[in-house]
Amino acid sequence: MPPVFAHGRLRLYLLKLLDEAPRHGYEVIRLLEERFQGLYAPSAGTVYPRLAKLETEGLVTHATEGGRKVYSITDAGRAELADRGGELADLELEIRDSVSELAAEIRADVSGAAGDLRRELRAAASASATQVEDESWKAAKEELRKAKAEWKEQARRAKDESRRAREEAQQARRQAKEAQERAREEVQRIAGQLQEQFAKSGGVLGSLAGAWLGGSGSTAAPTATAPRAPSAAPASAPDTDWARDVPATGDPARDLDRLLDRFRDDIRDAARDRGISDDQLAQARTHLAEAAARIASALGPQG
Repeated sequence: MPPVFAHGRLRLYLLKLLDEAPRHGYEVIRLLEERFQGLYAPSAGTVYPRLAKLETEGLVTHATEGGRKVYSITDAGRAELADRGGELADLELEIRDSVSELAAEIRADVSGAAGDLRRELRAAASASATQVEDESWKAAKEELRKAKAEWKEQARRAKDESRRAREEAQQARRQAKEAQERAREEVQRIAGQLQEQFAKSGGVLGSLAGAWLGGSGSTAAPTATAPRAPSAAPASAPDTDWARDVPATGDPARDLDRLLDRFRDDIRDAARDRGISDDQLAQARTHLAEAAARIASALGPQG
């Protein structure tokens, strides 16, 4: 029998089941058996040690109800699930493939058993060609018929599950890609607004915006304690190619973290190269607070 779960995948799937609802160990085993159409059921010696290890790592916790431990996922567990969303979609597809493989093995076993039975029946018929077909012969034919019918039903269900799994995995990948593009466009839109505000404020804020978004900016490096008079620097259009070199991972949350890291590094480098005064720091704090509020609002719950 091929392995049902690759290394580390059962651990991820246990987190998924606990994210759906708190469960005790026996319920987790029963759910896994249902997901595999009764073709596979993990033993208690497989599930309980992994639940205990997840609890040691702080990803799950448990409470005692009616003398049994009921496990629940923690915030850290949910964070790991979110970080491995693409891997979880692949795991769902692998599970359906495992069901198909198990069904194929059952089909091979049934086919082999049916062949053995036919050979035995032919031998019995040859040895007693003159005998009338008796009840045992009829019973053997009925058993063979039932075995074939059961195999066909199992194969049909496995095929349907595999098809649905592929469709769900493809949809999950499309949604992840769309969410990543929306996050990138939103960051670029807010970056353009920041550029306009920074350019209007003049001084080092205009220089910071120019350095980050590709604006002209001043090339002179003022000292950290010498504030400059505000200048009416014209606002320029946002750089639509900003951070295009940041590779996409397929995980929108991780991609947004990388974009924010790039934003922080660009602003910090510009401030270090050009210097910043106390007044300019106060202006930067105000503009960054406004930008943070806009980004948090844009990344709120989707309708």
